[in-house]
This record gives sequence, C-alpha cells and structure tokens, in this order.
Amino acid sequence: MTEAPGQAETLMGHLLELRSRLLKGVVAVLLVFAGLMPFANRIYALLAEPLLSKLPDGGQLVAIEVASPFFTPVKLAFFCAVMLAMPVLIYQAWAFVAPGLYQQEKRMARPLLVAALLLFYIGCAFAYFLVLPAVFGFLTAITPEGVAMMTDISRYLDFVLVIFLAFGLSFELPVAVVVLVLLGVTTPAQLREVRGYVIVGVFILAAVITPPDVVSQLMLAIPMCLLYELGILAGVLLRRPTPAAG
Repeated sequence: MTEAPGQAETLMGHLLELRSRLLKGVVAVLLVFAGLMPFANRIYALLAEPLLSKLPDGGQLVAIEVASPFFTPVKLAFFCAVMLAMPVLIYQAWAFVAPGLYQQEKRMARPLLVAALLLFYIGCAFAYFLVLPAVFGFLTAITPEGVAMMTDISRYLDFVLVIFLAFGLSFELPVAVVVLVLLGVTTPAQLREVRGYVIVGVFILAAVITPPDVVSQLMLAIPMCLLYELGILAGVLLRRPTPAAG
C-alpha cells in the first residue's frame, strides 16, 4: 500500500525541519566551543581548583599520556560548550515538537523545561562549590602518610564530569515527580506513602553513582530526599482537581 502524496509531503517536511533544527543546534554548540577554545586551559585550571586547594603546598596534577595536556582541556571546553548551548538545544527540540501539542500541554511543558534546565545547572553548581571541595578534603585527609596524591589530568576530568552529570540529573527529581503527577501515573498521596522506599532507593543510588566515600553519598542523597518532597509539594499545587462524580 503506497502512501498518499499529502502524507509523503508532510513526512518530508518534518524530516527537513528536523534536519534544520539539528543543524542549528550543532552550529550553536560549535560557535560556543570556538569561543571557549582560547580559554580552555584557564577553564581547566578553574575545574582543578577544588582539588589543588586541598593538596599540600606544591601538590599538582600530572599528565601521564603525551597528548593529555592538549586533549583534556579541549574535551572540557566541548563539554562546557554543550552545557552553555543547552538552552538553544532545548529550544530547537521544543520548536520541533510544539506544533503537535495542545495549548494546555504547551502551557505545562514550558515551565517544566525551564525548571529542568535550571535544576541541572543548580546541581552542577552544587557539585562544584560544595561537593567537590568536601570530597577532596576528605580524600586528602585520609591519604596515608608518605603517599603523594598526584592525579592524572584526564582521569580527574572524567571523575569531575561524572560528578556533574550525577548531581545535575539527580536534581531533576522534582520535575520527574511533577510530570508523573500531571500525567496521572501517581498522586501526591501515593508518593507520600512510598516515601520510605524512595529514601532507601535514593541512598542506594547515591552509593552506586558517587565515589566510594560517605561525604559525597550523603551530599547527593540528602538533597535528593529534599527535592523529592519539593516535587510532591509542586505536584499538589499543579495537579488539576478531579471532577466530582455525578
């Protein structure tokens, strides 16, 4: 069975628009990346500050691989470019799917997208300013005497990016809770009933995705528990009342 000409034209139009949106997103990332490249080493120095500030005088990072001093700052600059261009990427995705949504769905989706973006940034900032100094302070304090803590710059970057992604995504919990409530999958009352199981699951998740130290686990689990409660409260405020029977 062949497609009608109108359907084929509509599909081709969607594909062309998708390509246009993707190209705009890629261009936005590349432009920001090009602007950050001259400052790549300086950005890496800022990223390394939470560890360097905790090392004894003269402590420093090392580059084990020959090309690490070049590729590691470039990798960080690209990650920062994606993060800074995220509003553009989200807008392009929104502009592509918005025409197929009802007005009520658009009104709900806009604030949720903005909240999700802000919460991700807040999670990364929380990790940089609070979690990393606490984690590195703990790790340097328990380093055995006579052992010099000299971390490879590439492995340090991988470690920190994992922390950023873990906290950034974990801070999306209120948005996930609100979406489940608005879709009718669950209710605030049901979320309160399973609070104990959620807390246990949060601490298990924190133990899995954070480094093997108590400090980072607590600093992820406790905010997630508070954000879960915030999501329940937001769900109560935003949930549409159920029409009375009869």
